[in-house]
Amino acid sequence: MTDPKSQIDPDSTLGSIAALPGQAIDSVRETAARTARQTADTIEGNPLSVLVGGLAVGVLAGALIPKSAREGEILKPVGKRITRGAGMAAKAARDAGLAELAAAGISRDAARDQIKKLFGSVVDAAKSAGDAAAKTARARDAKADAATKADTEKSDDAGFKDVG
Repeated sequence: MTDPKSQIDPDSTLGSIAALPGQAIDSVRETAARTARQTADTIEGNPLSVLVGGLAVGVLAGALIPKSAREGEILKPVGKRITRGAGMAAKAARDAGLAELAAAGISRDAARDQIKKLFGSVVDAAKSAGDAAAKTARARDAKADAATKADTEKSDDAGFKDVG
């Protein structure tokens, strides 16, 4: 009988153990390369969803990580500049829109008149629809009343009068 320990070749065992870190590194490299390719494919296929996801992660991180006093001190001027820039951009957009309307011959008063006419038309349509619905309901009620009256007359004719 031979001892199982004597059958293991120590040189081959040490060699395979020594090869393990290299194999692990190769496996990690392959996985990282595969993941990078999949990520690139996802970004190319859905750039908007990746952008939205990134913004969501940023907002979540910003909400969960408290702002330090130093950050507030440093970022306050930046926030003021962003707010001022956004206000100027909104004013420029409004002015450009008004200029486009003026170029198209649409004034503020003309637009207001059109909105009034449109609102008046909507109100008239709603009134007409309401009148039609009421007329239909009245006709249905009159028909139901006539049917009930006819049923009552039939029962009276049959000798089922109320004695009271």
